[in-house]
Amino acid sequence: MPQIARGPENPYPVRVIAMKIAGWIDRLGPIWLEGEIAQLNVRAGTKLAYLTLRDLEAQYSLPITAQVGVVQAVDGGLTEGNRVIVHCKPEFWAQRGAFSMRAREIRQVGLGDLLARIERLRKALEAEGLFAAELKRPLPFLPRRIGLITGRDSAAEKDVLSNARKRWPAVQFSVLNVAVQGQTAAGEVVAALRRMDSDAQIDVIVIARGGGSVEDLLPFSDESLVRAVAQARTPVVSAIGHEPDAPLLDYVADVRASTPTDAAKRVVPDVGEENARIAQGRDRIRAALQRSIDQGYHLIEQLTSRPVLAAPESMILDRRDDIERGRDRIRRATTHRLAIERETLTAARARVTALSPTATLQRGYAVLQRTDGAVVTSTDVSPGSRLSALVTDGRIDLTVEQTHPKET
Repeated sequence: MPQIARGPENPYPVRVIAMKIAGWIDRLGPIWLEGEIAQLNVRAGTKLAYLTLRDLEAQYSLPITAQVGVVQAVDGGLTEGNRVIVHCKPEFWAQRGAFSMRAREIRQVGLGDLLARIERLRKALEAEGLFAAELKRPLPFLPRRIGLITGRDSAAEKDVLSNARKRWPAVQFSVLNVAVQGQTAAGEVVAALRRMDSDAQIDVIVIARGGGSVEDLLPFSDESLVRAVAQARTPVVSAIGHEPDAPLLDYVADVRASTPTDAAKRVVPDVGEENARIAQGRDRIRAALQRSIDQGYHLIEQLTSRPVLAAPESMILDRRDDIERGRDRIRRATTHRLAIERETLTAARARVTALSPTATLQRGYAVLQRTDGAVVTSTDVSPGSRLSALVTDGRIDLTVEQTHPKET
């Protein structure tokens, strides 16, 4: 729409702007819309029906006008709360300044269509890897605090709280009540999830709702909720509906509980069962210790029954006897050897004595020596020479008066 600068002295007439808006909107083509019928007004005797189509997730709505025949052509009829798909074109009534979407065809979204859409979304998210088993986080054995997202005063809330406290009376909960069906449910659950995920004291989050129809459980197959759970740092337990119900939240959650009661059993241990396990563990430890002690006693009995331990002094006594016997053998051998050596020594002494000059002297012989100690062996000495005679008991000084050589 061309812009023509005008001031307060030359303003646009309302009709001009209204017609320009109508012309611009009229150039928009027809589209398909999906939503929930918030209001339906079919006046008797009129050709037009007036509807308000509300967004399935957010607080947005659009007015819809349709020929009564278009409304009546819908199989099963239309009522407020129906989920529908509308083929419509934007229109602007310039004279009234009213905007509306003119419906050309209206289709109810049946259960089959809903399930088909959920299945297509499931396959797409699975292809992205959001449901991969390796992304599943284990639940803590005993969480400090459990976050519970559920409807206000709902049976699911009572089931989770009462059953968890029966199992572990000291369990702590943080509860956030949200809408669990309807157009605002998915957004409220996502907001509550992010709030709890940011709380460092919460170790596990449970999203719980009782059973319901497929339409009632649709918020728990919402793509934004599935992605929020996939991005959460805190382990998430899905406890939606009953065993046959399978919203997409079940696929992305770290643990799927078949019911809210089952969720309570999964997030906390049973104090009775744990006490029983502890008692069993104690019994096993006690039995193992007793077996070890019995084996030790048996081993000690075996060892002490051996002679070396039954009478340990016998080993010393045996060795002492061996030592005594060895000592006696050594003593006898030494005595015998000494006797032999004594006899040998006596014989040697006798031989030495027999050959000794002393023995010769004892028989009356004497040894003549010069003053320088040289032995006189011949008569070759001069008269008047000084000699000494070595006898058995001493020495005799002599003076040579005369020598008498041996006659040949």
